Amino acid sequence: MRLPRVGVATGVGSHAAHLLLRSGVGRLRLVDFDQVTLSSLNRHCLATRRDVGLSKSEVLARHFREIMPEAQVEDMRCMYTPESEEDVLSGPVDFVLDAIDNIDTKIALLAACKARGLPVLASAGAGAKADPTRLRVVDVSESVADPLARAVRHRLRRDHGLASGVPVLLSTERPRCGLVFGGEEGADPLEFQVVPGFRVRTIPVLGTMPAVFGLAAASWILCQLAGAPYEPEPVFSLDSKQIQTQWDRLDAREAALRARGVGAGGRGEGGFDAPDDASDDFSIQPLVDLAEVRCLVRELWRGRSARSPLGSNLKGMSRALGDLCLCRWELHRPPVPHNLVLLTKAEADAHEARGGYTPEMRLREPAFCDAVQAVLRRARLEFQEGRYM
Repeated sequence: MRLPRVGVATGVGSHAAHLLLRSGVGRLRLVDFDQVTLSSLNRHCLATRRDVGLSKSEVLARHFREIMPEAQVEDMRCMYTPESEEDVLSGPVDFVLDAIDNIDTKIALLAACKARGLPVLASAGAGAKADPTRLRVVDVSESVADPLARAVRHRLRRDHGLASGVPVLLSTERPRCGLVFGGEEGADPLEFQVVPGFRVRTIPVLGTMPAVFGLAAASWILCQLAGAPYEPEPVFSLDSKQIQTQWDRLDAREAALRARGVGAGGRGEGGFDAPDDASDDFSIQPLVDLAEVRCLVRELWRGRSARSPLGSNLKGMSRALGDLCLCRWELHRPPVPHNLVLLTKAEADAHEARGGYTPEMRLREPAFCDAVQAVLRRARLEFQEGRYM
């Protein structure tokens, strides 16, 4: 596997790069202008006391060559800037990890990656966080739970017209403390500024959290490169009343279909034609249960209509399902998880009135049909393997 990677070589970036290397990634590009300090030893994955004062990327590269001499590790001791963009992002780049904590530099890198069509993952802040169970990978459009991620979302939209399409690794935990100044009382903070425009105050970091962030970032990147990406758990929640409402709406639709004779009788036209799906008689075919409805609405369809124009539009920590409902994709097949699609009521009515999914529909809307069937294939695989049970 070849992976020139871009990111800082401290904290989150060092842990991610370390595990990418140990997982077999043979090419790494480490970019960092900063030096190892005593205070950074609690979060750098490999630096030791003797490394204090040395370049962070140099230290990481040296340790990496000891771990895997065959790896091609490129050490770039520079800051990412528009002027250094070509040097940093040139060559066959398979993936970019942004683990920068300065907002201006972070925005410039993310915008450049999108302009070049480079896959990128942005890491939000690991500082002032302590709960490792709160990590999520979300689209930048839904980055509401982390201050740095919120700033990234705002700046990307304002300065570059990018409202979505950038995955962000963040913690939904609220910051447990704010920025602090580590200098002596009465000292001029500007005397401690390493780079003009960079903040002087720092945010306290629990040493375990950069490691957790880094390992999560490495897992995301490895799965993306392997062609086996995972669907992160949505950040929004659904209460039991919302799930019951969705079940009731599905039950009402199924009652209406039964009254029309859809799905009743023998196999063939008007009946089930998939032996693994159901019995011949719809009257004894059970509906999905509440747990399955929750997984379908939240995990598979992510709380939005299949016809929603945005690939990711999940904003906030709760989700109003409004007039959404589950309905059958193919009317002649039973309402099992891999034949249920989430639509608005009007969309569901129109879908059923046209006879559900048909060859003619595929000719009219090939992209939409492909997108829906990709989700249904995932539902078939994951429900049959009991992943949601």
